[in-house]
Amino acid sequence: MHALFEDSGKFFAGRILSEAESSAQVELDSGKRVKVKAANLLLKFEKPAPAELLAQAQALAESIDLPLAWEFAPEGEFGFADLARDYFSEHATLTEQAAALFRLYEAPHYFRRAGKGRFKKAPADILQQALAAIEKKKAVLAQIAEWAEQLGQGVCPAPIREQLYKILFRPDKNAPEYKAVVEASRATHTAPLDLLQKAGAIDSSYQFHWKRFLFDNFPKGTAFPALDAPQPPADLPLAEVQAFSIDDSQTTEIDDALSVTGLGTGTVTLGIHIAAPGLAIAPGSAIDQLGRQRLSTVYMPGYKLTMLPDSVVQIYTLDEGRANPAVSLYCTIDEATLEITATETRIERVPVVANLRHDQLDHIVTEAWLADPSIEVENTPERLSSLRQQLFFLHRLAQKLKAGREVVRGKPENFNRPDYNFRLVGGEGGEPSGSETVQITTRQRGAPLDLIVAEAAIVANSTWGQWLASLGVPGIYRSQASMAPGVKVRMGTKALPHAGMGVKSYTWATSPLRRYVDLVNQWQIIACARHGATAALAAPFKPKDAELFSIISNFDATYSAYNGYQAGMERFWTLKYLEQNGITELEATVFKEGPGGSFLVRADALPLVFPVLGAQNLPRGARLLVKLGEVDEITLDLHGTVLERLDDPLDTSDDGLVDDEGGDDGEDGDSAVAGPIAIAVDMNEPEAAPADAAAP
Repeated sequence: MHALFEDSGKFFAGRILSEAESSAQVELDSGKRVKVKAANLLLKFEKPAPAELLAQAQALAESIDLPLAWEFAPEGEFGFADLARDYFSEHATLTEQAAALFRLYEAPHYFRRAGKGRFKKAPADILQQALAAIEKKKAVLAQIAEWAEQLGQGVCPAPIREQLYKILFRPDKNAPEYKAVVEASRATHTAPLDLLQKAGAIDSSYQFHWKRFLFDNFPKGTAFPALDAPQPPADLPLAEVQAFSIDDSQTTEIDDALSVTGLGTGTVTLGIHIAAPGLAIAPGSAIDQLGRQRLSTVYMPGYKLTMLPDSVVQIYTLDEGRANPAVSLYCTIDEATLEITATETRIERVPVVANLRHDQLDHIVTEAWLADPSIEVENTPERLSSLRQQLFFLHRLAQKLKAGREVVRGKPENFNRPDYNFRLVGGEGGEPSGSETVQITTRQRGAPLDLIVAEAAIVANSTWGQWLASLGVPGIYRSQASMAPGVKVRMGTKALPHAGMGVKSYTWATSPLRRYVDLVNQWQIIACARHGATAALAAPFKPKDAELFSIISNFDATYSAYNGYQAGMERFWTLKYLEQNGITELEATVFKEGPGGSFLVRADALPLVFPVLGAQNLPRGARLLVKLGEVDEITLDLHGTVLERLDDPLDTSDDGLVDDEGGDDGEDGDSAVAGPIAIAVDMNEPEAAPADAAAP
């Protein structure tokens, strides 16, 4: 005796060895013996052989017309043998009964299972919905196959082009567009990014990086909603100073300025004036929510996305010829010793007489020009000449402040690499297209104007940090336990020392138009200036405020993403510079060992770090002539091969300088080696520099 039975959704047939009331022992053709519950025994038969029955029934099942079977089926519950008799004949054979069982079981959209071998026909409306879904699925599968074939032939279908960034970076694995790319990738043995490139899905390498950044960080677009800009208080006193700012020519969010009074009297007052949007933007307001969403201005060569709407920036930016609201730190300084003897914070309007641009003036404002009034430089602006004495004092003060911090640091700050400035030519002044001509110029870090601004900002940020702590008002601080390798700068709410800066505590409060943490700290500073000893009760954020920790966490992640994009775009335009100028060889310095046995080198005259072959066993600092390989503008990849060593292997004095010091804010350093939207190499803030003092 043989039996057909079901086990875990599959059908088997075998010889019955023994049978009890509730179960039977069945031997399969493979020789395996299984215990089968009596309820699972669906057919018993003598002939044909089990394997023959299964084969014949499965073949016959495929010929059963499901719509016709559904019409023949009873309205109530029925067994598979009942349907076989209705569909085939009153005397349905064993094979026909088994075929009916198999066909019913595999068509749940027509027939619902009601028990072992028992079924019930689906209602007509449910059946129509199921059939429509099946047809839709078939159409989708056909569409996926068609798209995959087109991709394999080097053509990108429009729906896939529209979903490009989602497919590559945040895919919906059930979406047909994604499945088509996966299918084509498997069929062609090509990586998805390469496949899409070959199919023409990426029209512009620049747009690829830009759209990806927007996809990740601005999915709803970059436009600001229409909001009324908050007006500053009307009763602020006018400061009796003549302030001036020092920025680059592209800066529109001018949020810091300086003033000097009392020169020649023995006691000089330095004013550090910070734009004060915090006087009118209320925590929790609509404008505040915009700032908290963006958290920082996004910088990139030739373009930027501001943290705050331009209507707000224009009210509070410290433009020359205006007297705008500011939070001012006044430092009383002994003119002879250059010691700071007292500080005071005021809320006021500050008249700005000049917006100096260091990229236009660095060649004039040198140490020699400052120290020797007899030196004249052609085409020196009159307003610069009128500030010469003040700049000379500020530079002396900055040098002393820097030297004092270096004593605390235990080592001098080392800036032997320049900053690089990017200028795009040929665009229409708005968002770049990627076709512009790029110009790359240098600005030596630590130049007089750079040092003046940096040291003034360090004074303000460290002084205000200590002041907040002394009044029990929490702020957002940056701290570094030591300058040992791997010890990073961290953000928190405690006034801890910053070893890299050489100060007891350090906030970010000098760029409230450009960084959200600076705006938060400005609210706290304003509370201290207005309420003094009771400021802790009046400040928007109280000690251990969970909201502060949330701001820090969000800012850290967002600021890192923005800086990563900036570094990636600087690398992109540097690679464009190589292409536009036909540069095939570079002089470079061995930097450190890289991945895969290669070595990283840093270009001597460009902001570029890349791996080279042939530098094995060469010491760090060795200078090389390198032949450049092909540039990949999508992966931002570049490799090189060593042509020759340029320095004397036996003379270390002609080795290239390798400067590992980067700005504390992670805005200095060379772009990374590979990967779209590359991040910066050596950005772990090993030894902080004055670049922490100000936004880019």
